[in-house]
Amino acid sequence: MNMSWRTKAACQGLDPQIFYPETDEEADAAKDVCGVCSVQGACLEYALTRREKDGVWGGCTERERRRIIRQRRRSA
Repeated sequence: MNMSWRTKAACQGLDPQIFYPETDEEADAAKDVCGVCSVQGACLEYALTRREKDGVWGGCTERERRRIIRQRRRSA
């Protein structure tokens, strides 16, 4: 998988802890960064493909990513 999108990510240089909140309710700061990121879609697809279990990826928490995967399975 091509990972060149990471160099364009809005999260470059930020404290990674922002993207690993204790609860989904604390994910707003990370989601705000993702919301203005030009590679949000690529980041989300990476996390979905890799089944990332922790953190906020592409503006989605683990719970939200699981929901997307379930919806995709139903649609397939």
